[in-house]
Amino acid sequence: MKRLIIRKLIVDEYNELFDTEGMKYIEFASDYSKIREYCAMILKDCPEMFKEGNLLEQQLSEIVKNGIKHGNKCNPEKKLKVWYDLFKRVHFIVEDEGNGFTCLDEWNEFFRKRQIALFNDDFDAFLELASFSGPESDEDDGGNSLIAALEFWNGGMIYNEAKNKVGVIRWFHSGSEKSSIK
Repeated sequence: MKRLIIRKLIVDEYNELFDTEGMKYIEFASDYSKIREYCAMILKDCPEMFKEGNLLEQQLSEIVKNGIKHGNKCNPEKKLKVWYDLFKRVHFIVEDEGNGFTCLDEWNEFFRKRQIALFNDDFDAFLELASFSGPESDEDDGGNSLIAALEFWNGGMIYNEAKNKVGVIRWFHSGSEKSSIK
């Protein structure tokens, strides 16, 4: 019997994913043209097994891009703060100086409907939910990077109350172990 488990973005100011103890810290000016450079700086000492081809760089780039583009509005005077830990896992906390992900509840509702449509094999409804657009979206935005992120960050993806800070974690395991999602 098929069972539907609805996934969503969570707001939890006090979640352990925001614990920065023992993490490295770096901050960047909000320069959109330097996203790849910033991610390369963060990942320079990352173990190869964590990189999974370029999946880790893609996921980190999306978080950094969202903070610079949507949070800080590409204002180079605003900083993007990044805490990271690449020991036994990949753990990032990224905070911008913006107004936060103001459409988080709307995105969760969009994603809930999308999951239900897929679960019910209602492909017409699923296709109507191909992408999410909020009031500040442009032609390059579609909310699909968040769908991929929920799958990739197997240890969780949490926002603070202001929704301008996200904590993510990806656990790695040997073939016989199962990762746990918090």
